[in-house]
Amino acid sequence: MNPKLKKNLSFALIVLSIGAVIVIAFSNPELGDAWTAVRRMRLDWGAGILLCWCVYVGFECLGSWLYLRWEHFPIHFGSSLMATLIGYYYSNITPSAAGGQPMQVNALRRAGIPVGYGTMAVTVRLMANQGMVALISLVLLLLHRDFVYAQLQGAIWLVRVGWIINFSAVPLVLLAAFQRRGLQKLVNGIIRLLAKLRLIRNPEQTQVQAMEVLDTYHSALKDVLRSPGQLLVQLGCSLISLLGLFASVVFVYHAFGMTGTSWNRLLTLGALLFVSASYTPLPGASGAQEGGFLLYFRGIFTDGMIGLALLVWRFCTFYLFLLIGVVILPAERLAARKRKTEKA
Repeated sequence: MNPKLKKNLSFALIVLSIGAVIVIAFSNPELGDAWTAVRRMRLDWGAGILLCWCVYVGFECLGSWLYLRWEHFPIHFGSSLMATLIGYYYSNITPSAAGGQPMQVNALRRAGIPVGYGTMAVTVRLMANQGMVALISLVLLLLHRDFVYAQLQGAIWLVRVGWIINFSAVPLVLLAAFQRRGLQKLVNGIIRLLAKLRLIRNPEQTQVQAMEVLDTYHSALKDVLRSPGQLLVQLGCSLISLLGLFASVVFVYHAFGMTGTSWNRLLTLGALLFVSASYTPLPGASGAQEGGFLLYFRGIFTDGMIGLALLVWRFCTFYLFLLIGVVILPAERLAARKRKTEKA
């Protein structure tokens, strides 16, 4: 597909999802005055929603920054933060978040980090995040199994499928570390199959690129696995970052004055919703996140508030990244030009 057409389709889908959320939020017949409900939101809990966003982004950035410092690259925290936000921006506007990691590596390159080490930093963060997503969601599901099954009922299969897909990244990562040749054969076989289906035009070039990526993954994994302390640091950053993301729905719930459901149950549903919808091959998992929220939290947000809750929650977990990305992109380019000028 033409890259420009892909971009336009992604943009159209995002606009459509925004429109759908607004319609859901403000056309609910159970809610007499939506604007009044918004104005009555508790500011302390509303500030907590933004704090969750800061924790999510901040500790993700901290993980990348610490890894690069560990590799003896004196990158400024602000440069690492810009690269992280650019990665989030492109992850949310490209299908399956395919553009996030390459653009983050490119931003790190402009900040003075070699492409190989930038790729390693992004890879290490991906490994830590996938591992913690699988662990956190499984632990929370086991601790609140009866509640989850009663709340989701027939939709529990969404959690199972999502968990398997998210967890599958973990054995693949370990395979890349300990069975390099086996993984290479597997990747080459997939590329040949895609070439036969005419989904890949140049299989030889694709194989070369895939092997370069595998080499980088292999090196990054070996380096991290040789340093248990660094591995624990990365997992710790992922744990706090993801808990910040999952906890945002807890603050949304209390910001609208809702009561009756404990914070740990809300946190569990937030984590399971992420697991269920994150693998959707749409920009920002649009549609799946909105539909999943309405399904997972039905009966929990009462008095017709679920539409407004969805709007506030989606703003802080999706739309805010788009708004900040529009500002960060030119700012990052200006900073890169300034560094280049100073170096010259």
